Amino acid sequence: MATTKGSGGKGRRRLAGRGPTPKAEDRVWHKARRAKQERLARDAARPRRRAGASGPGVGAGSGRGAGPDWVVGRNPVLEALRAGLPVRRAFVAEGSERDDRLREIFAFAAGHSLTMLQVPRAELDRLTGGAAHQGVAVQLPEFGYADLAEVMAAALGRDDDHGLLVACDGITDPHNLGAIIRSAAAFGADAVVIPERRSAAMTAASWKSSAGAAARIPVVRVKNLNRALEQMADAGFAVAGLAGEGDTGVAGVPGADGPLALVVGSEGQGLSRLVREHCDVLVAVPISSAVESLNASVAAAIALYEVSRSRG
Repeated sequence: MATTKGSGGKGRRRLAGRGPTPKAEDRVWHKARRAKQERLARDAARPRRRAGASGPGVGAGSGRGAGPDWVVGRNPVLEALRAGLPVRRAFVAEGSERDDRLREIFAFAAGHSLTMLQVPRAELDRLTGGAAHQGVAVQLPEFGYADLAEVMAAALGRDDDHGLLVACDGITDPHNLGAIIRSAAAFGADAVVIPERRSAAMTAASWKSSAGAAARIPVVRVKNLNRALEQMADAGFAVAGLAGEGDTGVAGVPGADGPLALVVGSEGQGLSRLVREHCDVLVAVPISSAVESLNASVAAAIALYEVSRSRG
């Protein structure tokens, strides 16, 4: 039998590895590459924000990646500072062009002992998730929610027996939530209650819309709103739900002379079925037949005014 001889290394080049397998999007023939090229073309065609234009604003959905606790852009940051929003950290990008708004931000910071941290622009891009920050951004602290049992006890302990809680069912717009909190504080409510699911939370946008009222009235976040309404009823609160088809006018809310929980539904869907079942009465704000419904925060403000008026 003949002895098999080696090649002496002559076939080594043919045996050499070809390196790592390229990614799908880097293979000319692969559909992932075509998808990548189409995505890049769309991004290139998308109009870019010109320098000096008004910034993306507050919270998630305002810019490419700013989180709900961020306020980015010169106008939004200046408005947030003037509104008294709490600030955890404030940043300015190195080399930012100083216009009137940025000078006002610096002046406000100096007058209120707020430290502006100067960071490289790339670092501010990273912190804000790539949002169009225009060289300035502030981050709010994590909101501290109150405990339901504690706010109920405080409301029931009032000398005038006029405890008042405002519960929100399906309020997903943070601006509406902030406006409801502002009205609740204005008309003497003891707390605002929101559910964890299918609801706006206390973000930068909610803070801003509340015009600082969120710092003056407790906000409770509960896992289950229906269970929370049961607890309110068991504690002695009358539960009144705002509904366009309610038989009782908001000017004469039954139980308004004692502890009351006023439930506000979403503008589109109103109160959910289970929440309706947990209400002692459904009350309506009389409006013209030419208008289908009121904004949820407007309806809440009217109802809170009427409750306050009826209590004298």
